[in-house]
Amino acid sequence: MKGLRKDGRAIRVMAVDDSPVTRKMIKKALVPEGFEIVGEAGNGRDAVELCEKIDPDIITMDVTMPIMDGLEAALIIKQKNPRQKIIMLSAMSDQNIVEEAMSRGINHFCSKPFTAGDMVAKIMQVISE
Repeated sequence: MKGLRKDGRAIRVMAVDDSPVTRKMIKKALVPEGFEIVGEAGNGRDAVELCEKIDPDIITMDVTMPIMDGLEAALIIKQKNPRQKIIMLSAMSDQNIVEEAMSRGINHFCSKPFTAGDMVAKIMQVISE
């Protein structure tokens, strides 16, 4: 199974997206591969709070969300834990958004819509770095 760490435990993923459909797609892509979805949030503020409680191995984070967007949430999360791995998800492959995210320490992106294979491959790439 792909979704396992070197020690054999499941890679723990937190899915952050204001769309319940997208969160369901992430689960559908990852759970059959052995990943564990340890938390979900529908906005950046909830993501920041939840991340502190559950300490996921990796976060998939939408850029555009209500209350607090993904870029702001990622910045706060990275300030608290610089080693936290985050993959930004965006339907907009806007170069300005990519540059803004990189300036906040995020250097991994996955475009929406994504395939299950894309999501698994991207997470495994980020985890192995």
